[in-house]
Amino acid sequence: MTVDSTTGIHSLPISQRPPTSWKQKLRALAFFFIFNLGCSMINASQFVFLLPLRLLPFKWSRSLYDEGIRYTKGAFGCLLVLMCQWFSPTSLEISFEANGKGAIPQDVIESIIVRDKEDKVVSLNLPSKFVYIANHQIYADWWYAWCFLYYMSSEAHRYIYITLKKSLRWVPVVGWGMQFFDFIFLARSWASDRRQLAVHLSSLGKAAESDQMPLAFILYPEGTLVSKDTRPISKRFADKMGINDMSHVLLPRSTGLLYSLRSLSPRISDLHLIDVTMVYPGIPPLAYGQDYYTLRSMFFDGVAPPAVHMHLRLFKVEEVPIGDLSDTEPSKIPDTSPDKHAVEVEIPTAEKEAFDLWLRNLWQEKDESIGRFHRSGRFSEEKLEVFEIPLKLRRTREIFDAFCFFLPATVIGYLWSKLKA
Repeated sequence: MTVDSTTGIHSLPISQRPPTSWKQKLRALAFFFIFNLGCSMINASQFVFLLPLRLLPFKWSRSLYDEGIRYTKGAFGCLLVLMCQWFSPTSLEISFEANGKGAIPQDVIESIIVRDKEDKVVSLNLPSKFVYIANHQIYADWWYAWCFLYYMSSEAHRYIYITLKKSLRWVPVVGWGMQFFDFIFLARSWASDRRQLAVHLSSLGKAAESDQMPLAFILYPEGTLVSKDTRPISKRFADKMGINDMSHVLLPRSTGLLYSLRSLSPRISDLHLIDVTMVYPGIPPLAYGQDYYTLRSMFFDGVAPPAVHMHLRLFKVEEVPIGDLSDTEPSKIPDTSPDKHAVEVEIPTAEKEAFDLWLRNLWQEKDESIGRFHRSGRFSEEKLEVFEIPLKLRRTREIFDAFCFFLPATVIGYLWSKLKA
């Protein structure tokens, strides 16, 4: 099949693209080596330089350990951006909702956008404590979300938390690293997961507020990718509920997000919800993203989306209907024992239904905006300003950060100063 010069190879399904060239094979080999080298060096630094600090019974060692873990999270974020820069170049094209739910006034947008002397957008001055939600089309969504956080003024890529399947906990290097990152591993059974999630997030929220640190928690309410397998499930659920199914997204699952917001909100005074609608060029309406973009096709074959379109909505969580939390004790971690009543996880049916409706309406607007983007190339009826951020590191020294080059010197220097003292 030939490719229209105005569209590009990214608009062809992967199965219909030309055979892999030797150049692409060499690119794949280089990516595999460099990315795994970076992951291994980050994880080795955690084991060799940080784990011993965690085992020492001193406040200063725990403080240094925590700072080291934040550095390794930031290093992994830099590694993700660097892999895009070297092997799959693209840019983030960011717009902001003007009229619908989560609309952002123009004066606030102007305060969010940070430019350099050449008038190029270099960072985003968004809230530092937030829950990030988005539609889920391809596995690279989380990759680009972490890259997006890299460009936030609060360096949110160093304070990121996500949930993962419990089975990934012991995957060599990656799973071990995620344990050091203090990510949340769930068994995918709400009977047990809701309590673990509430305790873990309450602890993170309490620490972020008391230490005046950023906090970024990423969650995909759809729970899985839009695919030929999940689309019928969403349709059956919609029919069962007597509601309309979506066209471009799946019906969102409100439970995990509601528990998360109820656990964090009482402990973080200015918690925000950032909702992102993501669209990748080349994927036709009603098609499935994984047929066009996989991590392999993007980084091994070098076929990146020409741009990653991200449309932002911003909410103060205090304005979101997450229910009555007046009986919570923000200074304490909730006791989720079976014989105890924890407000964070014991949610009245009416409150859950109200939040479920709110989220479903938000997802309906998201679905409509994606359809509008496919038709007109923009998320809104009116023309919105789009801010472009090329995916590349902002400083040359961050190439070394991506491989944890500076961590050993920092830890050893600090320990030497302690010994001298």
